[in-house]
Amino acid sequence: MRLTVKRCATLLLLLAFAIMLACKPSGTARRRTLLIYTPHGQDMLRDFINRYKQQNPDVDIQFLDMGSREILERLRAERNRPQADLWWGAAHTTFQTATDEDLLSPYKPTWAGQVSGDSRDPQDRWYGTYATPEVIVYNSDAVRAEDAPHDWDDVLDAKWRDHVLIRNPNPSDSMRAIFGAMIWRFYSQTNSPAGGYDWLRRLDANVHEYTADGTLLMQKLARQEGLVSLWNMPDVRLYQEQKHFPVAYMIPRSGTPVITDAIAIVRGAQHEEEARKFYEFVTTPESLIYAARTFYRIPVRTDLDRSQLPAWMNESFTRMPVDWDLLRRDGNDWLKYWDAEIRGRNK
Repeated sequence: MRLTVKRCATLLLLLAFAIMLACKPSGTARRRTLLIYTPHGQDMLRDFINRYKQQNPDVDIQFLDMGSREILERLRAERNRPQADLWWGAAHTTFQTATDEDLLSPYKPTWAGQVSGDSRDPQDRWYGTYATPEVIVYNSDAVRAEDAPHDWDDVLDAKWRDHVLIRNPNPSDSMRAIFGAMIWRFYSQTNSPAGGYDWLRRLDANVHEYTADGTLLMQKLARQEGLVSLWNMPDVRLYQEQKHFPVAYMIPRSGTPVITDAIAIVRGAQHEEEARKFYEFVTTPESLIYAARTFYRIPVRTDLDRSQLPAWMNESFTRMPVDWDLLRRDGNDWLKYWDAEIRGRNK
């Protein structure tokens, strides 16, 4: 009988301990967490996370800053065990590929009616946030504005031989858009990428280096390891105005391909509710205007007070017509050909 009492006492203690564990960490178990995959850069990410946490101090936000295509590959690898909750930033073409592969979860934001039809997925799996023009960049200490390339073909001039820096296009949506648009210029007339390949060969002849990422691209351009490049407008303005790099840009006279940068919730996200809250937070009129003023991101929402945006955002420029569906369908094959047959072969 004494043994039975001991057993009962032990069981009661274990039961009490189990109840204590179940109750005590309720705040911890319910602690709000969020993991974001994004190519937007650490300056912008940390800024927005800090602003969000001012309103939500109990949330633990982590992010992985990587190239757009790297995010897509990671989501593919994690399909059966998703790690990220929110994907913030990449070209609409990359998001559309992700929707085709069922990697994104439908979510209709409160402002869904305030973007054009080509800036959203018909089934609400991604929505556009920013418009990103691609530009010609140059070192403003070494090159006068009047001498800089004013259009795409000007970059092929022999005077830029061994002075061009290009970010490796494979993981970068900006460079994929630029290379794809250059091929499309000829494809639209001949139904063949051959003319575009010839253009890339002439570009390759002028390339000093293909850099690993956009940060190295800007650093090397500032150090005059190259004098000219092709890159996206928001990054160039950030390095010019905030980091005081000697860089400037030209919007090509013949037109520029404009990426629609987007946002989406990852299918199977463990913290979908928090992902929706952050999604809404970074796309409010206040946040979009803040991103425009601070990080030079051109908002795609049509209901904003344009007078609150930087004046240059209200200046018109020529958009290059591009068949984005074709670029998405054939772009990988074009880049494979460039990598195998063009890159580094035309000195």
